[in-house]
Amino acid sequence: MNTKILSVENLNVVYKTDEETVRAVNGISFEVLKGETLGIVGETGAGKTTTALSIMGLLPQNSGRIETGSIVLNDENLLKKSEAGMRRIRGNKVSMIFQDPMTSLNPILQVGEQIAEVLELHNWGKRNKQQIEERVEELFKLVGIPVSRKSDYPHQFSGGMKQRIVIAMALACNPELIIADEPTTALDVTIQAQVLKMMDNLKQTFNTAMILITHDLGIIAQMCDKVAVMYAGEIVEYGTIYDIFMAEKHHPYTKGLFGSIPNITEQTKRLNPIEGLMPDPANLPQGCKFHPRCKKCMDICKTTQAQYYINGTQKIKCHLYLK
Repeated sequence: MNTKILSVENLNVVYKTDEETVRAVNGISFEVLKGETLGIVGETGAGKTTTALSIMGLLPQNSGRIETGSIVLNDENLLKKSEAGMRRIRGNKVSMIFQDPMTSLNPILQVGEQIAEVLELHNWGKRNKQQIEERVEELFKLVGIPVSRKSDYPHQFSGGMKQRIVIAMALACNPELIIADEPTTALDVTIQAQVLKMMDNLKQTFNTAMILITHDLGIIAQMCDKVAVMYAGEIVEYGTIYDIFMAEKHHPYTKGLFGSIPNITEQTKRLNPIEGLMPDPANLPQGCKFHPRCKKCMDICKTTQAQYYINGTQKIKCHLYLK
């Protein structure tokens, strides 16, 4: 039986300013097991990145706040950790691959120095300088970059190579959980395929758990074991990869995401997009958050939040399937 690495329960996150309160994440719960990949998919503004930043303890200090919930990593509640305690955990037990590799690297430091810095900050196994240098070279080989390039600067690398360096930094201390926030968004399709294949190989090699945040259902199908579909800060559907791609019943939003993908076997004049826009998180609608855009909206949807319909490993937050 796989060990539970991460457990998130009833997480609520808000951003507060003088003018308004933005409700970015609203009561989500999920878990990640050792060696497992959880995909989080949804439109921009669904709360995916805020969820990742909450786990990492990197919410903006002035405006971001976790109102309720728990984030437990290996029996440690991260919400009770001090900033110094979180610094020991970040990079060591859980690390994050950020969305844009162009801005994730320091332009005035050699890339080898930046990877070594991760190891030095975490006192990696109390190794000496020579052992840290050997580990840096090992990481370069792992991500498919010639060791001779460790003295180069970020501007000397392509986008795909920069992303490989960021992945090497994330893997440096052999964390138990990696959070990848749209790691291939800035890459072209062929480089994207290479990076995803490399990430999957590394995950299998080290039996690392992963949370993969993406807009792309194709990446979800290729990489993930479980999937959480997010909309307006809520998980509207959750299940195994089989549940999401093969089950008969789905949340209307999940169906809308699949409907927006072009079918290469059918000739159509137009795509079938989800009508309307994501609601303003500072002014969320009553009842089901998706009801203003839902073609199957009922009166109860406009006033009452749905509970989860549970069918084995699949959970759907929709009135359509509730008795």
